[in-house]
Amino acid sequence: MISQVFILSSKGDHLIYKDFRGEAESNVVSVFYEKVTALTGDQPPVVMTHKDLHFIHIRQGGLYWVATTTADSSPFTIIEFLNRLSSLVKDYCGSLSEKSVQMNFALIYELLDEVVDYGYIQTTSSDVLKNFIQTEAVTSRPFSLFDLSNVGLFGAETQQSKVAPSSAATRPIQSSREQGGKSEIFVDVIERMSVVLGSNGVLMKADVEGEIRVKCYMPSCSEMRIGLNEEFSIGKSQLRGYGAAVRVDECSFHQAVKLDEFDTHRILRLCPSQGEQTVMQYQLADDLPSAPPFRLFSTIERDSGGRLLMYLKLRCDLPPKSAAINVSSTIPVPKGSVSSSQGAETDWKGCLFFVSGAQQSRSER
Repeated sequence: MISQVFILSSKGDHLIYKDFRGEAESNVVSVFYEKVTALTGDQPPVVMTHKDLHFIHIRQGGLYWVATTTADSSPFTIIEFLNRLSSLVKDYCGSLSEKSVQMNFALIYELLDEVVDYGYIQTTSSDVLKNFIQTEAVTSRPFSLFDLSNVGLFGAETQQSKVAPSSAATRPIQSSREQGGKSEIFVDVIERMSVVLGSNGVLMKADVEGEIRVKCYMPSCSEMRIGLNEEFSIGKSQLRGYGAAVRVDECSFHQAVKLDEFDTHRILRLCPSQGEQTVMQYQLADDLPSAPPFRLFSTIERDSGGRLLMYLKLRCDLPPKSAAINVSSTIPVPKGSVSSSQGAETDWKGCLFFVSGAQQSRSER
């Protein structure tokens, strides 16, 4: 049973506030933000308590999604509800950010009225909600096919991309024709790679977490079939075929996926609902089928003035026809640093060099 649901920005601004039962005080939003910002750790606990009130929150899109309860409710149920609520807002608003929430506050309040009734969760299915939600989303800029142009970086040739950009699937699921609404389905493969590199650039440890997402803009979709590589294998004991096997350590599927043809033909069958859903998740550790897309070489020195100099060489190993865009590099510095400076340059081989200097206080030397 949920007492309140509210959404805060990273600075504590009140974006959405809905009180379902009137059991808590009016200052619960300020109390929650004070408790979160007062913690010294980088990752605050998901569940916090103030008197008889329990705060349960998640972070999505740079926002705090918070639910409060006074009863002995299951925290895992509320966490799952908050995750599904953020997915609904992303589906109906097109994107998940502070600006999109501010522009579509009326739509979000309408969603909360249908999803929760007097603190009891009713439904989080987009197939059910599409019959009741009447407010159209407000988008900052409609999707245009002129966004398909791609700029090559790291020496790659500039070419017209044959794949729709990521912004193509960031429009509301109930968008009108004027907003670029079409009956389309987008299938994305998203991978997150965590690697540990030695000072000489040698790969020491690597972990890959991937997922296959389907974003459906069709009001009613018949059965969809997704074919994977026939040599796709799970674990080392299930190697298939005679070519280079595509292997993962473990994988899981959405409950709506039918797996009757997966063992023999590696085909996933499902009837996707309107909105975004994760069809498949997989993990792979250490034994990577190919080299990482980037290599990092680091050198740390200390000059006569007490500054700590970090030389980082970032090399892109992507094929010439591929491009790396929106590349960002974050360099952590010691907590006792009082000032820092950095610069970047590119050599003739396409390697990117970062030079960062940090001045430390006397107590940290």
